[in-house]
Amino acid sequence: MSNPHASLLQPGRIGTMELKNRIVMAPMGENYGGLDGICGERAQAYYEARARGGTGLVIMGTAAISWPTGTSEPHQLGISSDDFIPGLAEVTRRVHAHGGKVAIQINHSGKVAANDRSHGREMWVSSIPPDAPVPEAMSTITPKEFSTFVGVGPHPDRYRVMDRADIAQMIEWFGAAAMRARQAGFDAVEVHCAHNYMIANFLSPYFNSRSDEYGGSYENRSRLLREVLTEVRKRVGPDFPVWVRLDAEEMHTPGGIAMDEALKTARLCEELGMDAISVSAYARLPTGSAFTDAPIPQKPNAYREFAARFKRTVNIPVISAGRWELDDAAKAIGNNEIDFVAIGRKLLAEPELANKLHANAAQDVRPCIYCYACVSEIFINKGIKCAVNAQTGHETTKAITFAEKPRHVLIVGGGPSGMEAARVAALRGHRVTLAERSDRLGGTLFFAALAYPENGRLLDYLVRQMQHPQIEVRLNTTVDTGLLAKLQPDEILVGTGARRAAPAIPGADQSHVWSGDELRRLMTGDRADEIARAKLSLAERALFKAGGMLKVTDSTAAIQNLSKLWMPLGKRVTIIGAGLVGLELAEFLLERGREVTVLDPGTYPGSELPIVRRWRVYDAIKAHGKLMMQATVTEINRKEVIWTDKSGEQCRTPADSVVLALGAEADSSVAELIQSLTQTPVRRIGDCNDLGYIEGAMHSGHAAGLGI
Repeated sequence: MSNPHASLLQPGRIGTMELKNRIVMAPMGENYGGLDGICGERAQAYYEARARGGTGLVIMGTAAISWPTGTSEPHQLGISSDDFIPGLAEVTRRVHAHGGKVAIQINHSGKVAANDRSHGREMWVSSIPPDAPVPEAMSTITPKEFSTFVGVGPHPDRYRVMDRADIAQMIEWFGAAAMRARQAGFDAVEVHCAHNYMIANFLSPYFNSRSDEYGGSYENRSRLLREVLTEVRKRVGPDFPVWVRLDAEEMHTPGGIAMDEALKTARLCEELGMDAISVSAYARLPTGSAFTDAPIPQKPNAYREFAARFKRTVNIPVISAGRWELDDAAKAIGNNEIDFVAIGRKLLAEPELANKLHANAAQDVRPCIYCYACVSEIFINKGIKCAVNAQTGHETTKAITFAEKPRHVLIVGGGPSGMEAARVAALRGHRVTLAERSDRLGGTLFFAALAYPENGRLLDYLVRQMQHPQIEVRLNTTVDTGLLAKLQPDEILVGTGARRAAPAIPGADQSHVWSGDELRRLMTGDRADEIARAKLSLAERALFKAGGMLKVTDSTAAIQNLSKLWMPLGKRVTIIGAGLVGLELAEFLLERGREVTVLDPGTYPGSELPIVRRWRVYDAIKAHGKLMMQATVTEINRKEVIWTDKSGEQCRTPADSVVLALGAEADSSVAELIQSLTQTPVRRIGDCNDLGYIEGAMHSGHAAGLGI
């Protein structure tokens, strides 16, 4: 069988460095450095796992050349003295043991040195930056999040416009850091010249307003880059691979870096002896969602055209980041549009990505769901994590190993927590019986996949993992004394989800008012006939069946498409509840042409969503719908919702349909019932134990599988 990803698996070359494939781990600040900047076991194991998974080139990011100053996060790794070399050298040893190559990204954060800001230190800049807009989405940050938010402190901003002595010091720091990287055994160095960090701050015509030889003309604005790269090359020698990361564009930045000048910089870097160009992009943040345009895009293959233009401009390899889809990355390399694909979030979700592609098993690659849980942790000064991979950042402590004594495990509930627990338990050698009440797997993840399509990939992945020979799946199965007596399990895990009680609002029992559970069951076919009979007219039931909704309950993609043609909701929809479920449903309905109003009695919308994902949804709803916080609903009528605002004034919102997205709570009832039937230990996982949504389900399921 031919491998559709064969071009990703071809060997490649950057300068003198030979690579076994074209897959690069993109440099990401993992924030695992402790408070001393030392690269310890947690960071070492994290990078080693990606090398063990077959990644051709691992790029560590981002190491501070003047640690502790010039840092973006308090736990950023350092490379500013020889004290950092032993920890970094252990990374190179561990990566090399798996046949991979390893580079390190060296950087000074400049005006983006949030850790300097929080400590009251001067932030080194090319010139005083223009006033930055405060995105309206920042109002969604909760007090708890704000208490640890990156860059927040008691000190006013202090900027240091660099003089010639400072510039000389900066050049020395970069050169010395590159030399230490070579001493630590790295195969290459990436110089960060993007994302408005130090060198990009000088390159940008928007941010650099100097009037000396380092500002004004392109020749002047590129002077620091030229001097840094010249010094780096001098320190490491002509044969040591060095490349740069460049912005193709500064988005949402009038007068910022644009493509023509970016290509000019790429040619300059080639002339200066750089061995490759890594193409990225940056965005100023007039809105929170701008962050999801760049540098961490929501759009698939976001920088493909950028990278292709660089490839046509220079004669050195081009590394391209930007949420590449694997099929498209393989085609782009095969078409000579790019040379290497830089993968970040996908490798957090699946360290074994390259090995699985080599085995022609792309269907077994655990997918990233682009929820931004990873980078959102950086904003609150924590190490990165992954919502779908509990092992990320915990490679040593959460390793999956064979159990000393294999057992028979009964798992009740086929949602994400149950399937993840089954997957891990089976890999450890246990025999698993998974009992699911309905006729399909997925639980509320199926509905989550309807509201946010990326979740559908996770559902598909988990369902495939249930084909393991140690797992028996029983659909349409209720656990009772008879089944328990027949199976005689050694342990029982219950992952039957949350309870969603309807709030006590007058009028909430009308047919045009939907609970989240009712809508989920109708749209996903979970005993949908019961809901259809109770909530739909004869004409609507006929339309529902004619639309074929009940026939595609195993396909989130099919329901996505059908929901664009028909849904049991009118033109004007009011959603009561601005949590994760309410906001993602609002985004989904707005995309389908509904007029949406979201009402919530609280103060901070979407607090269950990762910060960056929350910003994106918030901006979408504010732009195309209405979001009203501190809004207390007092009555639901046939054509309107009556509510009071924070000042106590009564308001009326016209509504053809109402969705109740409040009232979710952990539901232990099934677990308690089963425990009353058996002496076998029963443990709760997922939302029936503690509300945690997809991330909580995946992490608790993983922990349960390890704990058997």
